[in-house]
Amino acid sequence: MSRRVPRFRAPLALLLGATLTAPLALTAPAVAASAQFTVTALKFTVQAGGRTCIVDADLYRPAGVDRAHPAPAVLATNGFGGSKSDGSTDAIGKTFAQRGYVSLVYSGLGFGESGCLISLDDPTIDAVAASRLIDFLGGSRAADDGTKADFVTLDAPGDPRLGMVGGSYGGAIQLATAAVDQRLDALVPMITWHDLVYSLDPNNATAGSNVPGAFKWQWANGFYLIGEGQPLLEPNLDPSRVNSLACLHFVTKACDTVRTLNSGRYPAKQTAELLTYARGVSPVSYLNRVKAPTLLVQGQADSLFNLNEATATYKTLKAQGTPTKMIWQSWGHSGGISDPAAGELNLGQGNLETSYVGRRILAWFDRYLGKRNVDTGPAFAYYRDWITDPNDTYATTDRVPALSRTLYLSGDGKLVDNRRKVARGSRTYTNWLVPTSHSESSLAGAIGLPDPAPYDTEGTYLGWTSEPLARTTDVVGAPRATLKVVSPRAERTQHSGDAADKLVLFAKLYDVAPDGTKTLVHRLVAPVRVPDVTKSFTVTLPGIVHRYEKGHRLRFVIAASDDAYFGNRGIKPVTVVSAPEDTGVIELPVIG
Repeated sequence: MSRRVPRFRAPLALLLGATLTAPLALTAPAVAASAQFTVTALKFTVQAGGRTCIVDADLYRPAGVDRAHPAPAVLATNGFGGSKSDGSTDAIGKTFAQRGYVSLVYSGLGFGESGCLISLDDPTIDAVAASRLIDFLGGSRAADDGTKADFVTLDAPGDPRLGMVGGSYGGAIQLATAAVDQRLDALVPMITWHDLVYSLDPNNATAGSNVPGAFKWQWANGFYLIGEGQPLLEPNLDPSRVNSLACLHFVTKACDTVRTLNSGRYPAKQTAELLTYARGVSPVSYLNRVKAPTLLVQGQADSLFNLNEATATYKTLKAQGTPTKMIWQSWGHSGGISDPAAGELNLGQGNLETSYVGRRILAWFDRYLGKRNVDTGPAFAYYRDWITDPNDTYATTDRVPALSRTLYLSGDGKLVDNRRKVARGSRTYTNWLVPTSHSESSLAGAIGLPDPAPYDTEGTYLGWTSEPLARTTDVVGAPRATLKVVSPRAERTQHSGDAADKLVLFAKLYDVAPDGTKTLVHRLVAPVRVPDVTKSFTVTLPGIVHRYEKGHRLRFVIAASDDAYFGNRGIKPVTVVSAPEDTGVIELPVIG
């Protein structure tokens, strides 16, 4: 079981291992100095989303860097709810300035002391503002106080040698900016999204389709409340940060999307608008324009943006020829951000040289910003929490492991390794009008309450359990299940015109120890809104890296509900029928 940490203030407002701090006491053009670099507070007036607003930034200039001795630059911004001055974003400026890079860190639009509305890293708004900062680093525009950056290495007039790094909200902005500004030379997006539809309303049966999923209400509303509550974090807001009484600080389409999701309904027109908007501000819609070499870092402990998101981005970029590599690290939004495991990247501590991920980031920038012939590492690396030596926790390979082992759902509740072992039979569960299964509480840390262990209520789920494993089994990647269910009530309502009437279920994979203790790996589940209950469907579970020890058993479960998500509307009993010639299967990406 992953370590659970307080998770609302940390993951939303700080990414990369630090806590929220008070803003730096700098006012333009104040300068703070150290033996290694100076820090200058700057303001930039930009046009974004039809509004004029100020971008608040800090420029970190290494000692000895000047017009005669220029250096490459690093650009970064905050996680959702943070600012240029929170511990993680500030740490990026310091960390890379100490290593000779000119660093410009800024508060994203709608956060800190930057103006404009929160627009979810929209490439037509947030990325346009970031591009104006690239103009500054390229020497083609000045800050509002007249400061110019004539000490950044240029690849051409106005084209700075420039990389970006950051996590979550500060990760997606990199891909959005690279899609609209080809001057970027290297990206390191960490624990960020591929498709906000999948992130906030996942349907693991039809990823990328127009069938909505199950609303991840705790995470989504947490973000929404932090955005709408900005005056509590930043008093005296710039007028450009106020929209209307109905939607205070977000762009209107973002508020409309949250309202549609909270309604529990999916009428055709509103659903189409939701899907179009959420995908339009997501990398899935613009990755075809991203050409900058990209090192993706995603967290295994992450129920917000799980490993499947980075994998989808990785495969898309590789297929189009963009230089791309991927690392699955231990920590994510669901654990380890403020207390990484030994040997893991903690940017707040500046441990780049002593952590695997840190060394990979340095090599990435050395290669693409320093133009050095250095090894940037393998195509794919993943963290193994069962290894005790912090210097040996990562395994590497040249590709994401493929599905390699198949198990079958037997009618007697067993998970068997041969179709001939499947017993004929059928079993039924039914949902209640309230949730009866629990995977996690996204709000537990925020209100100081413990998070109960995952559970399922008898009669509201079905499970299939394997025999004790004869050998240690390492699963690395996203398991996949193919299912067929029978639900006459769901069949009668699924063509109502409101997708909310379709059947919802939740698939998950437990590790059962010899003493009966069950572990839901990183508390990850796969919500499914079944497109058509008269046909079989395939469920892609969230990616995991997990060792099932010898003697342990695998347990595959489909449950009627999960209290972190919106579920079924109405009572919809479900029956699963098994026979050797026709039964459900689950496929696992097993290493070795």
